[in-house]
Amino acid sequence: MHLTASERDILNGKHGAALADVLREQVGVGEFFGAERFVEITNAHFMGDREVFGRAGSEYLHRLAAAGLRVRVPTTRNAQSVDLEQAHLLAQSAELVDGETETRPLLRSLGVATVNTCIGYQSVYQPRFGEHVAWGDTGTVAYANSVLGARTNYESGAAGLAAALTGRTPAYGYHLDTHRRANVRVRVTAPLPDLADWGALGGIIGERARGYWNVPAVELVHRDGPLSDELKHFGASLASFGSMAMYHVVGTTPEAPTFEAANGGRTVVDEFEVTGADIDDFMHRDLPDGGPVDLVVFSGPQVSFFEAGRIADRLQGRTVADSVRLLVTTNGSVCEALREQGQLSAITDAGGIVLRGTCWYVMDPAAQRAHFGWTNLVTNSAKLVNIIRAHGYAPALRRTDECLDAALTGKVAAR
Repeated sequence: MHLTASERDILNGKHGAALADVLREQVGVGEFFGAERFVEITNAHFMGDREVFGRAGSEYLHRLAAAGLRVRVPTTRNAQSVDLEQAHLLAQSAELVDGETETRPLLRSLGVATVNTCIGYQSVYQPRFGEHVAWGDTGTVAYANSVLGARTNYESGAAGLAAALTGRTPAYGYHLDTHRRANVRVRVTAPLPDLADWGALGGIIGERARGYWNVPAVELVHRDGPLSDELKHFGASLASFGSMAMYHVVGTTPEAPTFEAANGGRTVVDEFEVTGADIDDFMHRDLPDGGPVDLVVFSGPQVSFFEAGRIADRLQGRTVADSVRLLVTTNGSVCEALREQGQLSAITDAGGIVLRGTCWYVMDPAAQRAHFGWTNLVTNSAKLVNIIRAHGYAPALRRTDECLDAALTGKVAAR
C-alpha cells in the first residue's frame, strides 16, 4: 500500500506503539483486499457487544485504553447484548451482565459513544452522499451505501474500531466506484404492502444472487418508491441472506435514477422477476398450518419511532396472551420519545417488553430458549428469521398485523 507521510509516522511509532500496531493491522487488511491506499473517514460505527467478542475482546479494549488511545472521528457502538435494567426478565447470565458493565466505561474511555443502536442512520447520524465512513453491522452498511450514497465496507468490530482510532480505512470495495455498479437486475411485480414483504424480497434476492461483490438493482412495477423502514428491512435481509453490502432501487436511491445509471456498463450476471406469489411462497416456508406461538419479536433491526408507534396503536387497551412473550427492541432515543408520547406505556401495559439498546439475537437467545422452553417464534423481520434458526427456534415470517394478532391470541393463523 502507498502510505502518506502521516501514515508512515503512525506506523513508525511516532504516536506510540499501540497506534502503530492498529495501523499495521489495517495495512494487513488492505493488502489482503488489494487496496492501494487508505481513505480518510469522517465517522465510524462498530459492533462491540460482549456476547460476540467475549473475554478476548475485553482484554483488547483494556490494552487500547491503557495505551491512552482515543478515537479520531465521531464513533458509535452498535446494539449491546444486555438491557441492564431488564436482564432479569430474560434470565440473562451474570457473565453477560457483568461483561456489559465492564465494557461500557472502557469504550467511553476510548471516546466511543455508547448509543447502542443498529439504526443510527435513523436516529443519530446520516452521512452525506459520497462520504467515506467505516461502519459495521449488516443493515447499517447496506443502508449507508444504498440509501444515503455514503461509502463503506462491512467492517468487523476490530476493523471498525481500528478505523476510528486512526481516522482511515483501506480504500477497496465499496469505497471505489467500480464495485458500486449493479450487476444483478430484478423486476418486482409484487405489491409489497408490509415491512415483512420487503424482508422477504431481500431474502429471495439474497439467496439467488448471494455474494459480497454482487449489487442488485430493483425495478418496482406496481408501487411508488419505498420509505425508510421498508428500505431498512430490505437491506438487512439482503445482507443476511446474501452477504450483500449495497443495492439500488431504480428511481429511489441516489445512484440509480435509471437502471443504466446504476449499472454503469458492468456485466449483468443475473436477471429475474419477483412476483407476489414468490413473496407468499417465501412466507409459507415456516408454520404454514399455523399453530401456537411462544414468542413474538420485533427486532433485527431495532424498530424506529414510527414502527414502535404502529405497534403501540394496535396494542392500546389490549392484552398480550398469557402464553406469549412479546419483545420489542429499540435504542435509547426512540425509547424516550415513545415515553414522552405515551406510546411506551401502551406496549408495556399490554404485557409487552421494550428492550433498550439491544438487538434480541445478540442477547444469547439460545440460553433463553433453554430456560423458558420457547420454540415457535413469529416476527416481521426476515433477517431475524434467517439468524435465529441456528439458536434452535422454529421462526416464521409474518406481516406486522399478523405478528400482533399472534401476540394477542397466542397462535399464528395458517397461510
